[in-house]
Amino acid sequence: MRAARHTLAAPLLTGAAVAAATAVLAVHDPHRAGSYGFCPLLVLTGFACPACGGLRATHDLVHLDLAGAWSANALWVLLVPVLVALWTVWTIRAARGLPAPRFPVSVGVAGLVVLVLFGVARNLPPLVPHLTPWLA
Repeated sequence: MRAARHTLAAPLLTGAAVAAATAVLAVHDPHRAGSYGFCPLLVLTGFACPACGGLRATHDLVHLDLAGAWSANALWVLLVPVLVALWTVWTIRAARGLPAPRFPVSVGVAGLVVLVLFGVARNLPPLVPHLTPWLA
């Protein structure tokens, strides 16, 4: 039982940290200009990075504004349920004393490719109105 508690610590601490950060985003609105700083890539180049709008999307998701979240960062809206499912699997496996799930390198490479493609797509002029976040 002691070993199971030890292995359960990592997913529970991760969940607690994410819950705390999400609670801060729920209370402190990132839609206000300068409330959480700025995106260096956006400031230096004028291009929105794949993460631009992620804080606003999270705030909107917490407040059940799916349309607002989607307009801030569509990729993040799609990733949140996947990340929650992965965290749930990790937690269940840890509670059963099993090791954390492992993924092949190809999953990481595919994720990186999706991230780069989204970053490029959201800066293409025809897609900017649909994929680039509302900038305060």
